Amino acid sequence: MAMVACYSSVMLPSPSTQKTMVHSTVKNSSFLGFTLKSSTSSSSSSSINKRSFSVKCASNTKNFSMVPLNQRWMFSQEEAHGPDIWNTTWYPKASDHVNTEKPWYVVDATDLILGRLASTISIYIRGKNLATYTPSVDMGAFVIVVNAEKVAVSGKKRLQKLYRRHSGRPGGMTVETFDQLQKRIPERIIEHAVRGMLPKGRLGRQLFNHLKVYKGPDHPHQAQLPVDLPIRDKRIKKEA
Repeated sequence: MAMVACYSSVMLPSPSTQKTMVHSTVKNSSFLGFTLKSSTSSSSSSSINKRSFSVKCASNTKNFSMVPLNQRWMFSQEEAHGPDIWNTTWYPKASDHVNTEKPWYVVDATDLILGRLASTISIYIRGKNLATYTPSVDMGAFVIVVNAEKVAVSGKKRLQKLYRRHSGRPGGMTVETFDQLQKRIPERIIEHAVRGMLPKGRLGRQLFNHLKVYKGPDHPHQAQLPVDLPIRDKRIKKEA
């Protein structure tokens, strides 16, 4: 098979030649009824040279605002002239949850149902009652529970509710009822109930230290000036 290649060359005018051709044609044409003034390259170059260029530094942008003018009324003067506040999400800092500044609550467990009491305590230890609640941060308060031996349960849980623990050795399982554990270590009942309602992990272990359970009406935290724990559950008290 034979292949034949053809070559052709076309001569095109240069851009400068095209401009002169167009201007001369338009200027000499009588079709429009009037003549057009041809523009020169000197006028365009002079207009470019007259433009002013400026470089802005960080020191010149102190009063620069990222907030539009029609939305600046929603913010104070400091916020309006600050950085871009639309794309920032508030997150508590270390100064927002200092343990020495957290409130302390005290609650008397006498004749209070165990589950409802534990859920109320866990809400305040977790910090869910606050508007600044953050799931991954310790924002809660300290809770003191007194008279732990007088906590109540409903139904037949006093004899049917079981607590299991294992020593780690074969056959080391120990099972005891609610009544038996209440007579032996009453503080462990409330601690076990509250711990199950806290996060599992490092944060949960840190929050569990906010719970102070004591047998009897006395506690060694008078210096923290604890106030009564607000209880909104109307069914927390066991009916006689």
